[in-house]
Amino acid sequence: MKTGDDIRLGADIGGTFTDIALDLRGTLYSAKVLTTYMAPEQAILDGIAIVTEQAGIDVSEIGMIIHGTTLATNALIERRGARTALITTEGFRDVIEMRTENRFDQYDLNMQLPVPLIPREDRFAVKGRMSAQGEELQPLDEAGLEAIAKQISEQGYESIAIGFIHSYMNDAHEKRARDILAKHLDLPVSISAEVSPQMREFERFNTVCANAYVRPQMADYLGRLQLRLKDMGATCPVFMIHSGGGLISVETAAEFPVRLIESGPAGGAIFAADIARRFDMERVVSYDMGGTTAKVCLIEAFQPQTARSFEVARSSGFAKGSGMPISIPVIEMIEIGAGGGSIASVDAMSRIQAGPESAGSEPGPACYGKGGTRPAITDADLLLGKLDPDNFAGGKIRLDAGAAAAAMELHVGVKLGLDAQAAAFGVCDVVDENMANAARVHAVENGKNISDNTMIAFGGAAPLHAARLCEKLGVTRCLIPQSAGVGSAIGFLKAPFGYEAVASQIQNLAGFDAGGLNVLLSDLRATAEGFVRAGTDGEILCDITAFMRYAGQGWEIPVALPVRDFTAADEAMIEDAFKSRYAEFFGRAVEGPEIEFVTFSVKAYDQRPEGERHAINEVGTAITTTQTRAVFDPAEGQERDTAIVARDTLRPGNRVAGPAVIVEDETSTVVTSPFDVIVQTDGSLLLVRRGLN
Repeated sequence: MKTGDDIRLGADIGGTFTDIALDLRGTLYSAKVLTTYMAPEQAILDGIAIVTEQAGIDVSEIGMIIHGTTLATNALIERRGARTALITTEGFRDVIEMRTENRFDQYDLNMQLPVPLIPREDRFAVKGRMSAQGEELQPLDEAGLEAIAKQISEQGYESIAIGFIHSYMNDAHEKRARDILAKHLDLPVSISAEVSPQMREFERFNTVCANAYVRPQMADYLGRLQLRLKDMGATCPVFMIHSGGGLISVETAAEFPVRLIESGPAGGAIFAADIARRFDMERVVSYDMGGTTAKVCLIEAFQPQTARSFEVARSSGFAKGSGMPISIPVIEMIEIGAGGGSIASVDAMSRIQAGPESAGSEPGPACYGKGGTRPAITDADLLLGKLDPDNFAGGKIRLDAGAAAAAMELHVGVKLGLDAQAAAFGVCDVVDENMANAARVHAVENGKNISDNTMIAFGGAAPLHAARLCEKLGVTRCLIPQSAGVGSAIGFLKAPFGYEAVASQIQNLAGFDAGGLNVLLSDLRATAEGFVRAGTDGEILCDITAFMRYAGQGWEIPVALPVRDFTAADEAMIEDAFKSRYAEFFGRAVEGPEIEFVTFSVKAYDQRPEGERHAINEVGTAITTTQTRAVFDPAEGQERDTAIVARDTLRPGNRVAGPAVIVEDETSTVVTSPFDVIVQTDGSLLLVRRGLN
């Protein structure tokens, strides 16, 4: 199917705002609308009406709609999914509760692990067994399955997950079980061999459970969205952005909604990578702060880092192993519950806390005047002078500074003996320090030095905090792109049609079966290209990655392989590639141990056109500013007169000395006193620490 490519619209549903970006043949129009929780699609329709009116076009002229959403993520975190049954191999009923039996904090006697997504009474075991080599050791108990189907029918389940041991090597039992259940039940059935055909049963079982858990809700939402778009007059196809950063059809998204869990943040990472390429910045850290969360992602050589798994709802800060593992291809980032709507409080030890609970858009922060009574980060930003109460969201939302002060004083100030403004500064500084810690952890886990990067900040709240975050991290340059407030939605417009197919198959490199490997990779390529072809008639490119290790190791590293058929003579080439990659990770390769393949990945994608290139300008010409207001200066610990400059009055080459606030409809950029800001040729704002040029 060929899609219209001259008018594209991106729609990103966040926890507080829904962002819309319309690309009309190279001209961008955007809007931010408060998210409507009872009917999330309504905010999309409202935003489309705004941008099409701005652009002077009819909705029917839109050639493609690209959508990302946090609905699947929120359903998992808040446990608002369908009542789901898990059917698994006899003896493995408690895998999702026992997890890996590792303690993410061995010294914490009160350690809390996430409660399993599916309780024990909803988990059913059936006889039948495959070996680790994919051989049938015990036939599937079909009579037992029919009895389970009767129980499921009688007990009101809404969705079914099937996860059998070693199904990644042989999926015959899972597919047969699905066929048997289909004869007795009219329920969606998710099988692990299709959702996540990778080894490690805990991660695979948990992923198929998550898919089944959110599948009815997401299918209902996506179906409703399509109907309402048609009623509005939109006749174009709708595509979803998945966690790996590519586009897939709505039908695929409805069948595999677990692939949407990080869809919004993935759009942000693509947006930052595109900006990095345009300015030829090799090392970038993207910082995306919206209404509910903040995300940090490392981007090298214009590509976001990727992984085959991630964790949702970590119960202990940034600790690996404390969350719910989801085993799918994903753009790798670290995420914390710190957005504009995150609620501030004081704990039993008199420490300021911010998030992860969020006021969202209903009722929203106290200053929104919609019934919120607890202080949020937006309230703190308002009390520090970062926001103009009469010109928030381009004047569409008037902020109540009195309500913000009352909430801040009651819930934070009184408990700590602080006035409202001092409490607000404490809240913002805690939030900024939490984000700095998250960025440091993410960089260290990847063997990087965070201060070596240029920051690209976007999202409605990120430009308010970016300069202060740079101070804490030792980052000397920060770029705020045009339309940063709707960065993720713009990222959707930059995303290629793409899909990554993975499969585990353990085999030794020595004397490897080249013919068998070619068959496996051909099947994976056909699967990946099939999903991509649903959205494009253009050329499809492929990347092949083998995840390899020394035999006996517990984890593996990615090794890029050429896209061609392999022969036995390629053994030496693959060994050299593995050792070179191993040395990159660990300093040197090891001689002697056997090397083995564990998992293979084929990523198929089309090629999006590259944007115009720009050279960084770190000098600029100083301009005189006249408008000021009192803004709290962290360096001085008090308010000071601060320049207020409308972004649309600035021209390329203009330089404004900090402290300053650059205001626009969708966000405001706070330039703290150690920084100057220089307008780039594309209108981006570059914050540069003074004394460096």
